[in-house]
Amino acid sequence: MPDSASKQGYYGWKVVGAILFILTFTSGLSFYNHAIYLNVLAARPAFSVQTTSIAISIFFLSGGVAGLWVAKFVQDYDPRYCICVGAVISFVSLSSLGYVDAVWQLYLSYAFFGVGFAASALIPATTLVTRWFHKKRAMALSIASTGLSLGGVILTPLSALLVENVSFTTAAPILGLVYLLGVIPVSWIWLRPSPESMGLNADGVIVEQGDEAATVEAATVDVAASSAKNDELLSSGGISFKQARQGRFFWGISLAYIFLMMAQVGGIAHQYGLARELLTDSQTALAVAILPVASIFGRLIGGWLIGQMSIRLFAMAMMVLQASSLLVLAGGYSVLSLCIGLAMFGATVGNLLMLQPLLIADAFGIRDYAKIFSVASLMSSWGTAAGPALLGYIYTSNQDHYQLAYSIAAMAGVLGLLLFVSAGSLKK
Repeated sequence: MPDSASKQGYYGWKVVGAILFILTFTSGLSFYNHAIYLNVLAARPAFSVQTTSIAISIFFLSGGVAGLWVAKFVQDYDPRYCICVGAVISFVSLSSLGYVDAVWQLYLSYAFFGVGFAASALIPATTLVTRWFHKKRAMALSIASTGLSLGGVILTPLSALLVENVSFTTAAPILGLVYLLGVIPVSWIWLRPSPESMGLNADGVIVEQGDEAATVEAATVDVAASSAKNDELLSSGGISFKQARQGRFFWGISLAYIFLMMAQVGGIAHQYGLARELLTDSQTALAVAILPVASIFGRLIGGWLIGQMSIRLFAMAMMVLQASSLLVLAGGYSVLSLCIGLAMFGATVGNLLMLQPLLIADAFGIRDYAKIFSVASLMSSWGTAAGPALLGYIYTSNQDHYQLAYSIAAMAGVLGLLLFVSAGSLKK
């Protein structure tokens, strides 16, 4: 119906843009910057590569546990409150990293940092996108989650230069403040808890008072554009968490992502150190941008491909590519192979992160999405927690070389692929 709302476009795309902006800061200053923090902290007498790797693992594990509470909160309340509190926690935690001088302080800072990241990043972000979009969910998620990679492209190289030119004691509070300012204003100004809060249905159907029948009819037209499986899920809002956990697909994808994230996060956390085996510090600062740049292009192409082919087949292709890229990086043959391996790896990073919430939303609907995704994320956090620590331990045990560590990461990726295949189709 032609009114001011429809002329201005669906507000959900503004929500997507805001989430893209927010994830740029949350991921750039945490997810991708871990490789920088690891090397800076490991250079201090009180720490080592192994202890800082464990700290990164604590970040992901604490974030996974906190995600259960975050999911319940965003299900019942306005997600903006959660995101803003998470940004404050992350600001304090990141700032404190510049002053830690004992292992217990390092671990405590990273534990709270993980909580702040969980509250301000993926769970509330993907929950909002799944609420605002049904038909174009894949494209909306691919655009919104591009912020995950933009953070690595824009903020990680700048963070590396900042750390190189000033002390980490000075740099850490600056980075914490950037996190705070990059998240809170945008989330409060542009985000909205749901389309219903603005008189809309998902995908932009306008709800008019006294015209409920027309609303139901319009929503039915939207749903009819989806597959038969999604027709059933979306018309009823999806299935409960109890029903989801009784199926083989939930356990298959959740277990698979333990090992997929172990390979992915372990590889990302140590890419800076891997690159330094072949490059100078300034060259390394540029090389670490290859992965997130490839992630951006890979995710945008992936968002289009998902609409053209089976999402399950696409997911398996990304898993094969991830394992292959890690084997290329494990070879350590030359600067060229390093760059090719990082580009291949980057193409999988963005897509595998996007695919987990997308697969869950497609399989189970939005009724209990936040809870289902938070439990799956908690399980995958076991892998994200183990990855950096495992690769750090293997690196230390292998005379400070990464060849064996990245080979083990590739094997973890293969195991994740096998578990995903064993889960069966989305309809099971």
